[in-house]
Amino acid sequence: MFDITAVGELLIDFTPAGSNEAGNALFARNPGGAPANVLAAAGRLGCRTAFIGKVGADGFGRFLKATLEQNQICTENLVFSSQVHTTLAFVQLDAHGDRSFAFYRNPGADILLKPEEVKPELLRNTGVLHFGSVSLTDEPSRSATLYAVKTAKEAGAVISYDPNYRAPLWKSEQEAKEQMGAALPLADLVKLSEEEMEMLTGEQDLLTGARRIQALGVTLVLVTLGPKGAFYLLGDAFGTLPTYDVKTVDTNGAGDTFFGAVLFRLKGKALQEIRALPVSELEEIVSFANAAGSMATVKSGAIPAMPTLEEVERCRQTVPLLQANF
Repeated sequence: MFDITAVGELLIDFTPAGSNEAGNALFARNPGGAPANVLAAAGRLGCRTAFIGKVGADGFGRFLKATLEQNQICTENLVFSSQVHTTLAFVQLDAHGDRSFAFYRNPGADILLKPEEVKPELLRNTGVLHFGSVSLTDEPSRSATLYAVKTAKEAGAVISYDPNYRAPLWKSEQEAKEQMGAALPLADLVKLSEEEMEMLTGEQDLLTGARRIQALGVTLVLVTLGPKGAFYLLGDAFGTLPTYDVKTVDTNGAGDTFFGAVLFRLKGKALQEIRALPVSELEEIVSFANAAGSMATVKSGAIPAMPTLEEVERCRQTVPLLQANF
């Protein structure tokens, strides 16, 4: 039995790594892909995890498989493609550590995961099934992802969803809105950014937008706000909690770490128990996740930067909350 199983993309993030003697930019090979990032974050904190996805039968694919295994993520449903290469993404960072992406994925192996390659027994033996919207951008991975979600849901798993918008991967913003929005009613837990919430709901107000998502049947809505912390909505309870004042180097993977930390703290809880969470316990979970997400920004890369339970607790005990005016 796994605490969390994730389906979706697994790829290489090439992140800035200084310059060579000629002044040309260097890039470091880092494992990436939001669903795998969430598993790595939750696993580092103490969850038993498994991944479903597809990589190329190349050096990058073998590196990614080894990375998952080093993070104790089960790879029995990691499929290798001999037709196409592992998907690549080049990450650019601005002066604030915020990211932009260039993808090499036309196609990439992650898109080619087929429904028949997804092992249903894995989906019937997991507490949470997690997915994101990147695997909804094209076929057959869209059908494979939806098959995984529906199979796990029928087996009683809690479904978590990250509408992770990457504009270059969609044919149009309208298609992205339609496909990302269509997946919302399948989810019990949703984590999205402020910009993604506005895109999907047309609302700038956090509570109004979150309630529109909640009305689709979502139990817990979480909106990450970067340095402003995170907003939550559960039933009639809502609020915003501040994050921690760390020295940010690279925000890549911070939101995934936040969500992985939330799933870690919800480990073993049925959906009915999540619905009945006291506000004090929910705010403790979100504060914990804010600390985890903050700690993921103090190093470069996504998975390599994710904190241990000890590091998260140390952050909460020693790092002040960020109380700046925005």
